[in-house]
Amino acid sequence: MTTTFVLVHGAWHGPWAWDRIVPLLHAAGARTLTPDLSTPEDRGLHDHAEEVVAAIDKAQDDDQLVLVGHSYAGLVVREAADARPDAVGHIVLVDGWAGADGAGMFSLAPDTFEQTMRAAADTHGDGRQIPAPPPAAFGIVDPDDTAWLAPRLLPQPLRTFTEATRLSGAVDRIPGTAIYCAPLTYPFDRFGKAVGYATLALNGPHDVMLTDPEPLARLLLEFRNGKREV
Repeated sequence: MTTTFVLVHGAWHGPWAWDRIVPLLHAAGARTLTPDLSTPEDRGLHDHAEEVVAAIDKAQDDDQLVLVGHSYAGLVVREAADARPDAVGHIVLVDGWAGADGAGMFSLAPDTFEQTMRAAADTHGDGRQIPAPPPAAFGIVDPDDTAWLAPRLLPQPLRTFTEATRLSGAVDRIPGTAIYCAPLTYPFDRFGKAVGYATLALNGPHDVMLTDPEPLARLLLEFRNGKREV
């Protein structure tokens, strides 16, 4: 059985966020799918979950699926997995936001986060899109990485942060792991524990898939059979 990693990017990013991870997974014999979470201003979290469901449905029938969500996409992949619980063998959050039914970005984040995002949308995004923060907000400080990332970042629809997840509880039957980057920027370890996931620390910034792709890929490959191989 071949493992397919469905790699889902976070807010302001695109499928290119996984460009340094994908070759490493392929070299180990895995397949990958990198759905593009669309960014028109009317898109919301539920739309993004449907896009991930569509990617899950594209996987080959005999594949073992590992669903990976970075940051905001932690919420997205859990809603998508809830819709296809029999297709997903393991969920991996990478510095991922997560919660029970009804959780969303603004319910999980500090009030100051919501105030900052809404103000940015009102000032720069016509109230419906949040302009991308600078690469340093994702922990990217190397000049070459900054130059690579900055022009790729996209505005994020505000609705993706205001909508709350809709979960039936089926997702809770799927084992999961929350990889959190150290030092912590938000309590991603606590989010993982709150939904019943094992937690693993990984040294690196929030966009660890860009700065430290090899150690992240090694961790992901430990879940090839739906559970951690140690």
